[in-house]
Amino acid sequence: MKTFVIGISGVTNGGKTTLAKKLQKHLPNCSVISQDDFFKPQSEIETDTNGFLQYDVLEALNMEKMMSAISRWMESPRHSPVSTDSGSTEEIPILIIEGFLLYNYNTRVYEPPDVPGYFDGHVWPMYLKHRQEIENITWEIMYLDGTKSEEDLFSQVYEELKQELTKHKCLQVTT
Repeated sequence: MKTFVIGISGVTNGGKTTLAKKLQKHLPNCSVISQDDFFKPQSEIETDTNGFLQYDVLEALNMEKMMSAISRWMESPRHSPVSTDSGSTEEIPILIIEGFLLYNYNTRVYEPPDVPGYFDGHVWPMYLKHRQEIENITWEIMYLDGTKSEEDLFSQVYEELKQELTKHKCLQVTT
């Protein structure tokens, strides 16, 4: 069965989940797998020398469980246990996988909120480190300008996806 897989990655709290869910609402037969759903229990998360829990590293994630969820979707995309939009059965199944370390392995509200200095002292440096690791990969990656509005980013990505899906005959665009 032909499928279309989209990956969305970027810095923690950068809008990946928001974008994925909005795309899911507009794309037929679209499922979303979120890396946030695969964090290990807090008791298994390492702490750095500043006392920050190290959530922004691969070791904080149960990636085997995430990869199993992706494999299950790939084996049976129309009968997947992941979050699925009820679209037309004529359309090719689409999977959006989103997460902050998505490519390194193959608006979110925090309660309680992050402590002062956590983003600048840990999240951003870890994002830059992991982004550097993927910049030499030859995959077709579209980098987005995070200073643009949520609606502008959605429009940019949605239009690009419609073109790609049409090019691969995965989506019939009606006007």
